[in-house]
Amino acid sequence: MLSWRAKTNRGSRPDALWIVSAIPMALFLALPILGLMLSSAPNDIAHSLSKPEAQAAMRLSLETTLIATAASIIFGVPLAYLIARRRFFGRSLLDALIDIPILLPPAVAGIALLLIFGREGFVGQYLRRLGIEIPFTPAAVCLAQLFVAAPFFIRAAAIGFAGADIEMEQAAQIDGAGSWRMFRDLHLPLAWPAVLSGAVTAWARALGEFGATIIFAGNFPGRTQTMPLAIYLGFEFDFNVAAALSVVLLVASLILLLLARRLVSLADPVSSAA
Repeated sequence: MLSWRAKTNRGSRPDALWIVSAIPMALFLALPILGLMLSSAPNDIAHSLSKPEAQAAMRLSLETTLIATAASIIFGVPLAYLIARRRFFGRSLLDALIDIPILLPPAVAGIALLLIFGREGFVGQYLRRLGIEIPFTPAAVCLAQLFVAAPFFIRAAAIGFAGADIEMEQAAQIDGAGSWRMFRDLHLPLAWPAVLSGAVTAWARALGEFGATIIFAGNFPGRTQTMPLAIYLGFEFDFNVAAALSVVLLVASLILLLLARRLVSLADPVSSAA
């Protein structure tokens, strides 16, 4: 996954030309983040976050993203393992299908979910006959987050599962290990840093999801309004709340990013030793 790092000479000092050339992009990326962090005093942020609408948005975001991340792990591990360790007809198509939600514009993802799970959708029409309606409910929030976040977990987990040496697998087979035992005792222990890193990345992606959610679940305060949606609404009605929630998302994203990179380093001896 990060094998290119092994070829990098970390001990060399960068030339002045490269430093000067890198400054514009570094400033462009850093200044908006710095501006956001300095936009409000800590007391103002605390006051804005104490408002009921901010509290409801944070609570809903935490609940739905945890559900979406858990579903990504439970249902994503078998798919990731299948992609990584098995060869079968249609594998390339399935592998490409995993990446499509990553490439789709979020609004398109929302429309696609609405066409499937909407009241007259392919699946939604049958659910409605059972008294189950998903659109514009907290369940729709979870599904929107799951659709856009699960591919990140599956891709990371598949890379981890693919890392086991074929000779180790053959040795386990000679010892009489079945497919489940091989997964439990060989592949999962070797892949766990990648699996956890994928889960953290999926959580971060779900936390920042906006486009699919607003189309499929709506923006109803206290019901389907997550932090990104509250920021969108707060930009028009209460900028202080929008800024405070933006800081929360920035800090959360930074923490999750550092955690994911740390987990990746555990699976990469080169980066870990550097």
